[in-house]
Amino acid sequence: MIKHIVMWTFKEGVGEAEKLEMKRQLEALKGVAPTLIDIEVGLDVLGSEQSKDIVLYSEFASMDDLKAYANHPAHLKVGAFIKPLVCERHAVDYEV
Repeated sequence: MIKHIVMWTFKEGVGEAEKLEMKRQLEALKGVAPTLIDIEVGLDVLGSEQSKDIVLYSEFASMDDLKAYANHPAHLKVGAFIKPLVCERHAVDYEV
């Protein structure tokens, strides 16, 4: 199993509605992108200097499934929505 974790920092001025819409769109990929087993998205509640603003945790059966998800049209559409909202993106993929 592959676990895929992504953390983003929002650009200055991104509103609460846009943040919640990003979360909603990411969560809506479950059941649409067929190789996505599970997804969880959370907005940071701490707000420390070390914090990122939003995190995605997702699971895939294999790296091939993660690659298929990355190229799925629904995922690409969400990515196009996210790109103008964020200034940083960090990701970790690991196998368990």
